[in-house]
Amino acid sequence: MTDLGAVFLPQLPPERLREVAQAADASGLDELWLWEDCFFEGGVSTAAAALAWTERVRVGVGLLPVPLRNAALAAMEMAVLHRTFPGRAELVVGHGVQAWMGQVGARAASPLTLLEEHLVALRRLLAGEEVTTSGRYVQLDGVRLDWPPTEPVRVLAGAEGPKTLELSGRAADGTVLVAGTTPERLRSARERVDAGREAAGRHDHHRVVVYHLAATGPGAAERLAGSRAAWDLPDAEDVATAGSAEQVADAVRRLGDAGADVVVLQPTADEPDPAGFAAWAGDQVRPLLA
Repeated sequence: MTDLGAVFLPQLPPERLREVAQAADASGLDELWLWEDCFFEGGVSTAAAALAWTERVRVGVGLLPVPLRNAALAAMEMAVLHRTFPGRAELVVGHGVQAWMGQVGARAASPLTLLEEHLVALRRLLAGEEVTTSGRYVQLDGVRLDWPPTEPVRVLAGAEGPKTLELSGRAADGTVLVAGTTPERLRSARERVDAGREAAGRHDHHRVVVYHLAATGPGAAERLAGSRAAWDLPDAEDVATAGSAEQVADAVRRLGDAGADVVVLQPTADEPDPAGFAAWAGDQVRPLLA
C-alpha cells in the first residue's frame, strides 16, 4: 500500500503546528511533512517540535537547502532527530530556491556539484564514518560524529530537472517530487532516477515521495483553482484533485501505481482548517488505500 502524508504549510504560523501534528498522529496518517521555505520556519526546529508532540507519525522535512548548511552541522542535527525519535524522521536535502539562496548570499555557482558533495559527505557521516574530503564546496578534515544514528538511515534529495534526478538516483536514498507531478511525469522521473542508480551500481530500494495538491469540503474547487494558478499548474487531469475522499484516494492510487512509495497531500494555502485536513486525510482517505 502506498503510504499517505499531509503537509503543514509554512505559511501557517509555527504556533499552529502542534494541533496539526497531533491531528495527523491521532488520525492514523502515515507521515506529516514540513517545508523550510525562506523565510518562514526552520525545518529542523519544527521537525523536533512535531516529533516531540506526537507518538507514531513519521515527520519529514522536504527540503533542507544545502547552501544554507555546513554538511557536518546538517549531519549533527539529523543524527539527533534519528537517535531521539528512531524510525520517525525523514530528512530531505536539495538545491533550495536559487533566488532565495541569492538573497542570503549563499547561491552556488554549481548547485549540482554542491548537492552531490553534500549528499556524499552527509550519508557517510550519518553512517558513522570518519570523513575527510576537499571538494569544491564541502571540505571536511577527519570529521566523525560522536553520536551517529544507531541504525542505518535514509537521506533523500528533492529533485525536478533530469540532471538532479539522476544525481538523486546515484547519491541519495530517495527522491521527493513536487506537486503537479502526474503519473506520467512520475514514471519519467523514475527512469532518470534509475539511470543514476544503474550508473552508480546501486541496487537498494530508492524511496519516492510525491506531493499532490488537494482540497476538499465547501469551496474546494475554487480554492484548488487559486492554488493551481499560484503554482502555475495546468488545469489538467491528475495534476491536482478537489473533491471527496474517494476522488483523492483514486489520485493517490494512480501515483502509487506509477511508482510512488509515499503520496503527501498538499492543502491549499487558504485551507480553512489545516488540522481538519490532516485528520480527514488519515481518517477518510487512508483507509480507502488498503
